[in-house]
Amino acid sequence: MLVKILIVLAVLLVGFIIVVALRPSQFRIMRSALISAPPEVVFPQVNDLHNWEAWSPWAKLDPAAKGTYEGPAAGVGAVFGWSGNQNIGEGRMAITESQLNELVRFRLDFVRPFKGTNVAEFTFKPENGQTRVTWTMSGRYSFIPKAIGLFINCDDMVGKQFEKGLVELNTVAGSTVKA
Repeated sequence: MLVKILIVLAVLLVGFIIVVALRPSQFRIMRSALISAPPEVVFPQVNDLHNWEAWSPWAKLDPAAKGTYEGPAAGVGAVFGWSGNQNIGEGRMAITESQLNELVRFRLDFVRPFKGTNVAEFTFKPENGQTRVTWTMSGRYSFIPKAIGLFINCDDMVGKQFEKGLVELNTVAGSTVKA
């Protein structure tokens, strides 16, 4: 009887490993929103890392998080590091490309809760006096995140944070226009 149970468990384990291994290794999470301000007002809110605390959804998840800045305040070479609670973890983001009023691209290095390196990007497209902002994050899944993805919808979880951030970005950029 014990041998049969062990065989069944081994088959289930091998099956689980195969299912996880066959899951996609790459991911892309994307959300978009229309911001009530022109690109020249919205762009600096993303390109200057010192502005992020006003609209970043993660800043609100841990107001006591410790942040550090390196390099220039804005544009290529600007770096923001953070260390906080289990909701935001620890990591670093560096602007790797900045095209005035069009694009900001980041390298994201996560330390915890999981190590990983991803790319995030914001694009800014004028649309009837407003700006269509698209926030994207892409990268590769290792085995553990692929396994977790069987039980947790990461696109939904991170996407909701992107949506909150875009709403806050609209509030901040919109108030800048009215000021």
